[in-house]
Amino acid sequence: MRTGLRGKTALITGASRGIGRAIAMGLAAEGANVVISSRDQDALDRAAEEIGAAHPDVGVLAKAAHVGDAGQAAACMDAAVAEFGGIDVLVNNAGTNPYYGPMADIEPAAAAKTVQVNQFAVVQWTGLALRASLAERGGAVVNIASVGGLVTEHGIGYYNVTKAAVVHLSRQFAMELAPKVRVNCIAPGLVKTHLARSLWEGDEERISAEMPLGRLGEPEDIADAAVFLAGDASSWMTGQTLVVDGGTTVRAAIL
Repeated sequence: MRTGLRGKTALITGASRGIGRAIAMGLAAEGANVVISSRDQDALDRAAEEIGAAHPDVGVLAKAAHVGDAGQAAACMDAAVAEFGGIDVLVNNAGTNPYYGPMADIEPAAAAKTVQVNQFAVVQWTGLALRASLAERGGAVVNIASVGGLVTEHGIGYYNVTKAAVVHLSRQFAMELAPKVRVNCIAPGLVKTHLARSLWEGDEERISAEMPLGRLGEPEDIADAAVFLAGDASSWMTGQTLVVDGGTTVRAAIL
């Protein structure tokens, strides 16, 4: 696949584990320098060591930042610019889900946290990336949403509302930032990650059997899609949402 990522620099939020770490590893495999960020510096350092060992020819910077904190976000972007001169790819991957239950019962604090991390952080980090280098030299933004943002679902409705917002944020940014910056979105299905473990642990066999492709997603499934959207192979795509869900959203409904 034609990616053109060698020598470029990518910043990935929520990258100490799961989908974010897999995306960082995938971009590094294509020759991109990677800046990985999350709240946990120790976990970031471990991830950076793994990425560096696998791909010693690229630069790796681990910089802790709470994705919803404006000051920490700016400091992370400044560190990326200081280390690599700017960024070419931004992957807004960090997410949270502090509440499970009917939407009408969510407390204001939980709702605000979900919006801050899942939704507004996309706006905040994209703005920082634009001011750092993207507006001047162009590049790509890849936002990680969820198939939950495209369908209805019990228990995680408010989380899904914020992910639906990410889908539309991607379209809006794509319109505003074209032609220099492409903005696309991935909507993963159920992937075996720490964040989603309560949805599949102890029931993986049954859930997998209901999926058309017969298995849960792995972080690398999403990473492959992110590498495609970040690189030259998708150079005529912007404002699109790529669903990677094992066929879940096309299975027959059970009434």
